[in-house]
Amino acid sequence: MLTDAQIEEMMARVRKLELKARRLVRESFSGEYLSSFRGQGLDFDDFREYQHGDEVRFIDWNVTARMNQPFVRKFREERELSVILAVDVSGSADYGSVFLSKREVAAETAAVLGFSALHNGDKVGLLIFANEPILFIPPAKGSRHLLRMIREILVAKPTQPGTSVAEACDFLVRTMRRKSLVFLISDFFADSLDKPMGKLARKHETIALRVLDPLESKLPTAGKVVMIDPETGFETLVNTANQNLRMSYSKLMKRQREGADAAFKKHGIDSADLKTNGDTLAALHQLLKKRSRKRAG
Repeated sequence: MLTDAQIEEMMARVRKLELKARRLVRESFSGEYLSSFRGQGLDFDDFREYQHGDEVRFIDWNVTARMNQPFVRKFREERELSVILAVDVSGSADYGSVFLSKREVAAETAAVLGFSALHNGDKVGLLIFANEPILFIPPAKGSRHLLRMIREILVAKPTQPGTSVAEACDFLVRTMRRKSLVFLISDFFADSLDKPMGKLARKHETIALRVLDPLESKLPTAGKVVMIDPETGFETLVNTANQNLRMSYSKLMKRQREGADAAFKKHGIDSADLKTNGDTLAALHQLLKKRSRKRAG
């Protein structure tokens, strides 16, 4: 149970995130978002006479019979998206060796993406997960709706702090019947990424945003320290002065990142790394520019 002081501190953080996100969207982010993500379907618009080169499958045979000449159905692109922010709040999400924790980076990223979506008329929903899905808020519009989601990201306390990206993917595949845009925000320190992410990407447009901390890729030389796994509670004494140990750790973490990268690439999932000691907005800009070039090409 949060104390009144903790709630007030958390709400102050939410308000600060709102102001920052709105400014970023207004100044530089909204246009790139719009050019990178489009509607997921087509809405019927009107009929017109058949022209050479039109798709035969769009001929409306009832109208054709009445008019005694072929007519086709016209469609317009469905602009509105349903955007899902799927955020990992497992035990490792609360780690941060610099200033912000990975959870705070995830909340800030969700705020920027959420306000960008609302600015462009899209609906936004939230899935919070750890070892299992914890909270799902269906897509809707409105800043009050989005602020509630940011608050939930910051205060969620999973009963089981492990990570299951697979459970989150399976939940979204079962729950979201209409094709949506899913931002999967996690450190992806989890097994079994390949099949569940492939299944999600086949049904929904999926973007992987990997949140990392610098100490997770390279151990500092700090002598003997007790390391605690935040998701299992396992404690071990480690001599970080041991060069072989540091090299082995770096290789292990590199293999883990490469495994996740391979899953993203295999299933056509665009991705970006967001670092607790880096410029999150710059990483998002780079991702959106890459997607815009792909769409233009």
